[in-house]
Amino acid sequence: MSSPISSSAAVKQPSSDDSPPSELALREIPGDYGFPFFGPIKDRLDYYYGQGEVEFFRSRMKKFNSTVFRCNMPPGPFLARNPQVICLLDAISFEILFDNSKIEKKNVLDGTFMPSTAFTGGYRTCAYLDPSEPNHAVLKGFFLSQLAKLHSKFIPGFRQSISGLFTSLEEELSDKGKSSFNALNDIMSFDFVFRLFCDKNPSETPLGPTGGPKMVDKWLFFQLHPLMSLGLKFVPNLLEDLVLHTFQLPFGLIKSDYKKLYNSFFNSAGPFLDDAEKIGIKRDEACHNLVFLAGFNAYGGMKALFPALIKWVATAGEDLHRRLAAEIRAVVKEEGGVSAAALEKMSLTKSVVYEALRIEPPVSYQYGKAKQDILIKNHDSNFLIKKDEMIFGYQPIATKDSRVFEDPEKFVADRFLSEGEKLIKYVYWSNGRETDDPTVDDKQCPGKDLVVLLSRLVIVEFFLKYDTFSVEIGKLLLGSSVTFKSLTKAT
Repeated sequence: MSSPISSSAAVKQPSSDDSPPSELALREIPGDYGFPFFGPIKDRLDYYYGQGEVEFFRSRMKKFNSTVFRCNMPPGPFLARNPQVICLLDAISFEILFDNSKIEKKNVLDGTFMPSTAFTGGYRTCAYLDPSEPNHAVLKGFFLSQLAKLHSKFIPGFRQSISGLFTSLEEELSDKGKSSFNALNDIMSFDFVFRLFCDKNPSETPLGPTGGPKMVDKWLFFQLHPLMSLGLKFVPNLLEDLVLHTFQLPFGLIKSDYKKLYNSFFNSAGPFLDDAEKIGIKRDEACHNLVFLAGFNAYGGMKALFPALIKWVATAGEDLHRRLAAEIRAVVKEEGGVSAAALEKMSLTKSVVYEALRIEPPVSYQYGKAKQDILIKNHDSNFLIKKDEMIFGYQPIATKDSRVFEDPEKFVADRFLSEGEKLIKYVYWSNGRETDDPTVDDKQCPGKDLVVLLSRLVIVEFFLKYDTFSVEIGKLLLGSSVTFKSLTKAT
């Protein structure tokens, strides 16, 4: 649980961040990759079954007394030709992954392996392109322009979608005494994304009211299963490892579902696809990119982020609930409604969203390949990374850097208030600094500002309607599970 702390207590600036590399000692990167073939498999088994994800990294940090070290990252044989990475686990070294003059981001979205392009219509979608590739600027520039064009629909469209979630939440609580937020959130998130880009309710298409989320979930699983563990006690670890982490599951098993998903977007997103053709993007390529943007980036992110946001606000307790409700209701009354200007005035609400993004970022991994020999630094040392070496950053540890954040493992609702705003630049969830804006020349999420806006709206809409609530929490393949146990309507 969190409690209010002073802004000065929340700010802990790193001592070496402003130091030029020459002032720090050069240290050889510790760690090794073990024997060929067997080393990667041992690391994979440790990662999924022997130690678990977080302990895998923390144990090596302790062993090498370093936040920078060498290891193998799953999946390894036979899916990844080269699983060897240099791991970055602090807020300072992590930033090298955002420097596109030194880091190549070609085909590294999912790490040391890339799913078959059969899952995306034979195209390498924008997320897999490096900014140096000509098609990257065309596609990302198009996405940014479309999001700017749709900005007036963000708030009213999301409010419409989330109102349906609240209705279902209350009905389930009344009937069953509990309600799964994740299931309702999936439906709400897909509904919002589809209506935003297609200007049509998905229930008016062959997807129906709930078919879209199920198809996208299956499509995501077939691409990302090499990075997952099901955690099923009745399935032996070695059997799961063989099935999930050794070979790519064939696209043919979900081909009909993807075709139905693709056709629903193709037949509903006419204006979007028309605009794409006007700037020279082929209609089918634009649609496959739209499915990826809507399904992988937008829906996939909301699927992980919103339950995490609710979880952390719930566990923070009733005092925070009262403070959020007071701030939100006062600003909405003063502004005469929910608007972008109103959201910008809600300082505590904004801080809560940044803190949720910091403590449980919706994307855990960042990868990139060194374009040249690079001298990087953490808080204590310099390290030399050679050209073509793969660099890996694990965000859930890097954004809990104790040399930057006070009580980094604790959810502190006030962390980014007042002087704490200086720390916002260390919130890295979007493949960039939170203080940066996405451009065609970088790999920062094009919908970064939209995600922050929607996260604030989740909190605002919730506390306009309810005073407090309680939940049970757990873990899923993608993020946290949240089950509502009680809701108290606003008085």
